[in-house]
Amino acid sequence: MFNIERWNEIFEAIGKNKLRTFLTGISVASGIFILVILLGVGKGLQNGIEKQFERDAAGIIELWPGTTTKEYKGLNPGREIQLHSGDYDMSVQKFGKELDLKSASYSNWGVQVAYGKETGNYMYRGVYPDHKGIENVTMVQGRFINENDMVHFEKSAAIGQKLSNDLFKGKNPLGEMITINTIPYKVVGVFTDPAGEREEARVYAPITTSQKVFGIGDKISNLSFTLKKGEDYDVALAESKKFTAGLKQMLQSKYSVAPDDENAIGIHNSVEDAKKAYNITLYIRLFFWWVGICTIVAGVVGVSNIMLIIVKERTKEIGIRKALGAPPISIIGMILHESIFITTISGFVGLLMSLTLLEIVGPMVDSEFFRNPEVDFNVALTTLFLLVFAGAIAGFFPAYRAARIKPIVALRDE
Repeated sequence: MFNIERWNEIFEAIGKNKLRTFLTGISVASGIFILVILLGVGKGLQNGIEKQFERDAAGIIELWPGTTTKEYKGLNPGREIQLHSGDYDMSVQKFGKELDLKSASYSNWGVQVAYGKETGNYMYRGVYPDHKGIENVTMVQGRFINENDMVHFEKSAAIGQKLSNDLFKGKNPLGEMITINTIPYKVVGVFTDPAGEREEARVYAPITTSQKVFGIGDKISNLSFTLKKGEDYDVALAESKKFTAGLKQMLQSKYSVAPDDENAIGIHNSVEDAKKAYNITLYIRLFFWWVGICTIVAGVVGVSNIMLIIVKERTKEIGIRKALGAPPISIIGMILHESIFITTISGFVGLLMSLTLLEIVGPMVDSEFFRNPEVDFNVALTTLFLLVFAGAIAGFFPAYRAARIKPIVALRDE
């Protein structure tokens, strides 16, 4: 079926109709080009969303106090809820078997941090040791807050990379003393955060020390947890919903909050956010596939029409071949061969152009929600399959028509 004579026939036919073949190829190439670009854009959106979720640990659940908006059990609305260390202890005691990481924190957004003559206002957080994993920070020097710091109320501080650069100007900060609102702390570590400079302009200290230094008793600002990994995403989502409902109900009961008062105790479940975000990117990518495939179909229809014209022009030639004994499969193979060749070559051109464009333009795009648009190897193989399949579909109907031509009718054709 595929021999040198067949190739000569294909190149001869293409040579006789260069413009027509070129325009046909353009329609196919543009279809593949649009499909791959759209898939690259969809992947870029997915990468951007995944990058957002890298800021914190996977599946973080955070709870914070608010103000009641409804009367409940004789208590007026407008009460400010205040969490305490006992709430953290009670949560760990009740849900400990389900928890992976756990922390409570006290936050102060305007502390003055100084080293020598350098000063600045930064965010301060008193935390538990597990907070390192919850915030997904990486230590570049030293260590994070540990249990010894907690038990002995040590004035230890882990500072962000930006804060270190601002105050120490390249000097090694480990072991140095800084003041936080005039109170001396020892720098025990420097960290980086995937979220960037905003998160690196922070200082972490033991929450036990923070409660004493700031004179807040056992008050805390919020609770943060991650759960042990489920068998799959749906199981993890169901378990996180069950946990958040139980945790919220426990605190609502303790502080006499109406069950339907959503403002008294706020809770955020990033597992649900991830599900929504990935669903959105999935729908976007499916839409892009649909648009790209429709574009390819339009190109295939064009190729099929051209092949019908070619069959019409070569009707007498086909009749002679059949009269000389050429089997129908040979006629079908001739048309399919030419159709697949035109479609595949045109598609490869469109594929290479789109991949080149993504490679050049992708790194230039600087967006928080769009990163590194690319097409992976499996998608490239799928596209290759589409090329061959499209070429076969484009040539099948013209080839079938050619195979049904009766020699006597074809020889009479003008």
